[in-house]
Amino acid sequence: MAPQGARVDAGHAASRPFREAVIDLDAIRENVAALTQQVAPARTMAVVKADAYGHGAGPVARAALAGGAAWLGVADLDEAVALRDAGIEAPILAWLHDPEAAFARAISREVELGVSSVGQLRSVADAAASVGRRATVHLKIDTGLSRNGVPPEDWPDAVSAAARFERDGHLIVRGVFTHLANTSDEEDAAQLAAFTRAFAAATAAGLNPEVRHVASTAAAVRHPEARLDLVRLGIGCYGVSPFGDGTTAVDLGLRPAMTLRARVAAVRRIAPGTGVSYGHAWRADRPTTLALVPLGYADGVPRQASDRAEVWLAGARRRVVGRIAMDQFLVDVGDAAVAVGDEVVLFGDPATGAPTADDWGAAADTIGYEIVTRIGPRVPRTYVGGDG
Repeated sequence: MAPQGARVDAGHAASRPFREAVIDLDAIRENVAALTQQVAPARTMAVVKADAYGHGAGPVARAALAGGAAWLGVADLDEAVALRDAGIEAPILAWLHDPEAAFARAISREVELGVSSVGQLRSVADAAASVGRRATVHLKIDTGLSRNGVPPEDWPDAVSAAARFERDGHLIVRGVFTHLANTSDEEDAAQLAAFTRAFAAATAAGLNPEVRHVASTAAAVRHPEARLDLVRLGIGCYGVSPFGDGTTAVDLGLRPAMTLRARVAAVRRIAPGTGVSYGHAWRADRPTTLALVPLGYADGVPRQASDRAEVWLAGARRRVVGRIAMDQFLVDVGDAAVAVGDEVVLFGDPATGAPTADDWGAAADTIGYEIVTRIGPRVPRTYVGGDG
């Protein structure tokens, strides 16, 4: 996990590291609050897997709970236990498990378990018996994503087994859930219909789950009928768009929480024809000035964005030129006055003029999710706003 970092006054440039990711916890809280209000009366789960999409799980979890999230969601048990170790007591659901997962430890820490097979149900029941505590589970049905989840043909056996383990006092089924593929309105509707049938089969088997959850940020925004009892807010918490159709986070009333920035490490003037970076894939066609930025693909800056992405430097967007290297890349600043130590923003809040994570995603032929999540541990996280 990335280091939790430090809190600083964002206005004091002298305290800024060579490179950093600034995480605005107020943006997290406000995004969660706005989405929670939008999907009400459904409750919301803030998904903080993968170190909160690279933002820092502990600080983000607290900010999301302050914004009205009722649950936290993670992928694996280690992530859940780390939140408990950080003193977070809110309900936590973990849903992707090692075949030899230590369910007993999770049950002892009151982590709720997403279960995707009859075999996992048995393992959870056995673990619960070993620690003398009832496990809380959410049964996942695969409605068409073809990933995790109980296959439809195994669903009758799964709900029957779950009901039996409930009667034996080993577990309680608190929820039933699935995940949409977000391909089209028609396919999402078909998945929702499949989920409705699966839930009916669960109740017919004698289960009485209190929580149905299907929608992530994308479905919650565009398919109100999919909100049900609980919405899992993932990328929306972080102010990045869940859509690939040009809809921005700003369009959704959300504010990016991460600003990736550095200080210019070197400046040099070059003549026309001068080759830049590995392979000389870019050559200057005029006299120009280059600024060296101390971030590279070792820090999560995608090499695929070479010669395509832009940064905010010296009051304007400037293009990355040449190939992005492991630790550094170059920016063409033309005749602008740029000095060593000047701030350069790779992405952040577009209200400041900076590119967004989605802009970098487009430049790298990927999505904003990947851009923020891949920022590595060499980049310190600095927290502003919230309670820290």
